[in-house]
Amino acid sequence: MSASRTSKSKNTTHPKPANSPIFDGRLNLEQQRKRAKDLLRAAKAADTSNDTTTARTRFEQAGFKPSPSQKTPFKLADAQLVIARENGFASWPKMKAHIDQIAERNRQIKTGAPTVLDTKSTLHLRCGSDIRHGLQIAGFIGDFLEFADPFCQGPVPDQPLDQFVQTRADFIGAGYGITPKDALARAKREYGALATLGDYDHVVLWFEHDSYDQLILAFLLDFINATRPDTRLDVISVGSVPGVERFVGLGQLSPELLIWCWDTHRTPITQAMLDFGCHAWRAIRSDNPDGLKSLIKSDASPLPHMIPALKRHLAELPDPQSGLGLTQKLTLQIIHNHGPLPVGKAFSHLIRTYDPLPYLGDLMFWTEIQWMMDCRAPLFTLSKAGPETNWPDQIITLTKTGKETLAGSRNFLDNFTGRRWVGGIRISPTDTP
Repeated sequence: MSASRTSKSKNTTHPKPANSPIFDGRLNLEQQRKRAKDLLRAAKAADTSNDTTTARTRFEQAGFKPSPSQKTPFKLADAQLVIARENGFASWPKMKAHIDQIAERNRQIKTGAPTVLDTKSTLHLRCGSDIRHGLQIAGFIGDFLEFADPFCQGPVPDQPLDQFVQTRADFIGAGYGITPKDALARAKREYGALATLGDYDHVVLWFEHDSYDQLILAFLLDFINATRPDTRLDVISVGSVPGVERFVGLGQLSPELLIWCWDTHRTPITQAMLDFGCHAWRAIRSDNPDGLKSLIKSDASPLPHMIPALKRHLAELPDPQSGLGLTQKLTLQIIHNHGPLPVGKAFSHLIRTYDPLPYLGDLMFWTEIQWMMDCRAPLFTLSKAGPETNWPDQIITLTKTGKETLAGSRNFLDNFTGRRWVGGIRISPTDTP
């Protein structure tokens, strides 16, 4: 639909992060045993020297608080429990059972005999193509449908569907360098394909926890509620994966971890979910943030990751002091902390470290950079090493205006000459968000 985002798609037509960290989620039991022994050794060394170390802190964070009179405050079993909890498990035996199960799934896949978990009458619906091949390797035999309109960027107005599709296609064509004809053709194809949901016995929506996914999920739930396809409906919504320190997206996961998602995160879509999706979609399309604020304040959602995603989405509204959305502010902060640096490196820092809930793809980030360049006094400069330099290799350098805006002594909206959107809310020099 738009620019590349590798955690969702390997091609250049979809907006998911090209530089997101890749972890397959496989845990090695022997490696975890070694980690437990190393942790215990480090804690004992600290205890001997009366030093408070990171190792000791890790035990305390896991709930261990031995009294000073204990000669041997920690045992190997304690260290193993710490490692298990750091990996997202309640106990070492539970972690071992998970590792054994994943290893067995991996063995089945490698021998060409994975367990078939769906049917040919199943449709897997995903906001990207990143897991299509992984599902096939894992043994899923149902059809796959990609619906990837990135509502986290560009105008999302309250319009009739045909006008809405045209508005989105216009934005995608202009924002991601796609010809208007191709952008509209793909938009019509993806939106039109949603009419086939009722042709399947079972439809499964695969999503993760960021605003890219959750805004699309809200739209789909609203669409499903209106069309009422006569089919069994499930949703898989994932916010963390054992063994993955910074989970960005389902595209990070190995095929056997996709099976784990199917086994542990799949749940039937209820009427309460459909209703909340309708409320969220209505609030996303509104030209003021009151509806989103109300949903966030309620902190009550049958969808586990929707409210944090809406909160992250709302953070793109201008900060009253600096006039910057969160992505803009973090971008300037990265350049201030690490620059001058290549734009691609700035994006990597954003996804890996700075963004509390990363959702942008690489070309989506470049679009953000271009919007930030629509101003009278530049926040940063871009320099090319040569005429063939691609945008990720251009060096971005903070200017005096950029430093003052980041510090809040200048307001970006007084400098901004362009236009951007946060859902249905337009942000331009003539608008008051």
